[in-house]
Parts: sequence; structure tokens; C-alpha cells
Amino acid sequence: MPDGPMLAGVFPVLPTPFDAEGRPDEASLRDLVRYLLACGVDGLTYPGVASEVGTLSVAERYALTEVVLAETAGRVPVIAGVSSGQAATTIELARRAMDHGASALMVAVPPDRPTAAAQVEYFAEVARAVPAAPLMLQNVPLPVGAGLEPHAVLEVLCAVPAIRYVKEEALPSGQRLTVLRAQGPASLLGVFGGAGGRYITDELRRGAAGTMPAIELAEVHVALFRAHRAGDADGVRRLFTRMLPILNVQAVFRWSLTKYVLRRRGLVATDHQRAAGPRLDAQDEADVDAFLAEITDLLLPEYPLRRVS
Repeated sequence: MPDGPMLAGVFPVLPTPFDAEGRPDEASLRDLVRYLLACGVDGLTYPGVASEVGTLSVAERYALTEVVLAETAGRVPVIAGVSSGQAATTIELARRAMDHGASALMVAVPPDRPTAAAQVEYFAEVARAVPAAPLMLQNVPLPVGAGLEPHAVLEVLCAVPAIRYVKEEALPSGQRLTVLRAQGPASLLGVFGGAGGRYITDELRRGAAGTMPAIELAEVHVALFRAHRAGDADGVRRLFTRMLPILNVQAVFRWSLTKYVLRRRGLVATDHQRAAGPRLDAQDEADVDAFLAEITDLLLPEYPLRRVS
């Protein structure tokens, strides 16, 4: 494995902005990278579930991942999402991402491989094909992933030492994180939380290396993690409590909530969404506006809230 600093901290998952015709909006994607860098994130993640990755073609994934890596330009590490149901596609995505400067590769546990043995076969094939790449096993529940039990994740980790990180998104994530940290092999460097950051306080108390939320409140996640590093448990709790109304809405509306907030902040041109899922209506938007008004002091002044039509 390559030498380098352990990945830790706040690694938000970028959404994929689209124009009014539903085409990827590379200019807005670059703006989102700049926003995250201004927030002081520890790293970036792209693409993932929050990126509507299931709606992107392989060619779009190549191009957009390279946009993110080029705009980041090595200033922070980038975890490239290369998940696919087909090992050959995952490997090609992985090689392209590493060639363009990715620091690690996130691979979801395929949902059609329910046993640990089948997952070992899949991850071992990927690891052999990109031997210099640190892998992150994304344990995401059905229908996106297999949602492995901790004993199965541990079996995969022990069999494939190229897996250096886990993103644990099956619930309860905190309890699962405790098991992985206590029983994981020495090759495991850290466990990250996901699920929009909704369980971050529990995950951090249990020794999470970091968090990989959606990006609409990135600067607040950065401030929360800064308080955690300083040992300020009260500060962590206060910041989490102030974010919680938005996180609750995000749990239901996912991409719609993220893109609405980003459009309010002038970071994306449209809130076009390819992925199936509920959309905010006028009353939902009014609620989100009220929640945002209560935390404006936590947001970067360079990206103020704006009226949208």
C-alpha cells in the first residue's frame, strides 16, 4: 500500500448538478468543489449515492470524476466512487480515477452478492486490478448495496487487506462501527459514517475516523468536526442540534433538499433531479427557508442565501 496520511475528517459527497435539460452541469460542479474547499473540508467524495450515481452513464462518470479531480488539483484528497454491479466496470472506473489523482476508491457491496464469500471474490478481483489503490468498502443497505452484517464485513476485511477503510451506512451505524473497530484487522485504518451525517455524534463517540455527508451544510460539518478534534463535546452537540431540522428534511427528500439549499446559496443553476424520489413542494420549501434562517450565522458569508423563483 502507498505511504500517505490516514484519511480522516469531513469528506462530503458532491451532488451531480444538471442543467434545465437534464445534462450534467460541469461549471456548477466546479463551483461546488470551490465551495467545499472554502469550507475547509478534509477531502471530497465523488460520485456516491448523493451524486445520483445510479442515473449517470459510465462515460458521464469518467468525465465528471475527472472534473472534480482537476478542480481539486491535489489540495485535499479525493475519494472516487467506483461502484458497479460488474467488476470489469468497477475496475475500469477505478483505473481511470487513480490515473487522474484519486487518493482512494469507494466501492459499495454489490446487492446481488449476499454472502461474505461472494463479496470477497468481488473485492479481491478489484484489489488485484488496482494494487496501488486504498479501497473503501461502502456498506450500504438494500436496494443499493448488500447491507452486510458486521461479521460478514469483518470476513471481507480480513480476506482483502487492500480495503483500508469502511463507510458504514447500515443501521445502527454506531454499534456496527464499534464492532469493526474492536475486531477489524490491522489493515483497517478507519471507519467513516454516512447517512447524511444524521448519526454523527454517536459515530464520533465510538471512534469514527470521519463523516461523509451531503454537502448542503458543509461548513457546519467542518465546524462540528473541529470541535470534536478539540475535545469540545458540548460544541459538537450544539452544532448537531442546530443542523438537525435540515438533516431531518434531507432524510426524506435527499437530492431535492440538497439541490434546493444549493440553489438558494447560488451554487447550482437549477435543482433538476434525475433520480426518482420525492420533491419539495412550496410548503416544504417554506419550512426549509425557516430552518436555514435560524443557522445563517454558521454559513460562509461568501455563499449567502438568495431568493429563488
